[in-house]
Amino acid sequence: MRERPHGADLLAIARETLRRDVLPLVPDESRYTALMIANAMAIAARDAELGERAARDALQRLATLLGPTRAEDLRSLNKELIRRIRTGVFRPGTPEHAAIGRHLWECALQQVRVSNPKYLERLGLK
Repeated sequence: MRERPHGADLLAIARETLRRDVLPLVPDESRYTALMIANAMAIAARDAELGERAARDALQRLATLLGPTRAEDLRSLNKELIRRIRTGVFRPGTPEHAAIGRHLWECALQQVRVSNPKYLERLGLK
């Protein structure tokens, strides 16, 4: 078992140090670039923290939605989902169609949790 700090923690520490100690020393013309770096570090930290669980959850939802299939990894299952949607397997009004809507909503929420969680807070979502 690995001791702390983990990658997400290290990114958070580095980001805080950048914002607190380095940013005040950065010339005005480079400030935006430094802020973008800090933002990218925050996104990477959230992805390191949330990404694996989100992928596992998506894999479970897809396995339930698609049933037995040769696809085993998330990428292959997504390709199979796309194929079935394109061929009309999940017709509107069916329980399967609603289940796919819920799955896609969860995928979108997870992406926003990583890239812009403050937006979800403003909407009252988490």
